[in-house]
Amino acid sequence: MPPRRAHASHILVDSKAEALQIREKCTSLKAFQKMARKKSSCPSKGNNGDLGWFRNGQMVRPFDTAVWNLPVGEVSEPVRTEFGWHLIWVHEKDEP
Repeated sequence: MPPRRAHASHILVDSKAEALQIREKCTSLKAFQKMARKKSSCPSKGNNGDLGWFRNGQMVRPFDTAVWNLPVGEVSEPVRTEFGWHLIWVHEKDEP
């Protein structure tokens, strides 16, 4: 069975407080993308935070776990990884 895949975007910031403030403004995908361009410290901000498609287990564990527990089309609670605090938006999941 092939590993499942997801297509997601994220916003990476330095603090949980900042992530929570940004999350309040992410009421739609368009708003999420705008905040990614303005606030994210990840190079993906140049592409609206879009990370493209990736396989289960390809991202660091807390991020990966959040992606697979998050419904499509919703913004996550802040997720902490070794890189900082993430807000995640899942566009699609390709689950076998």
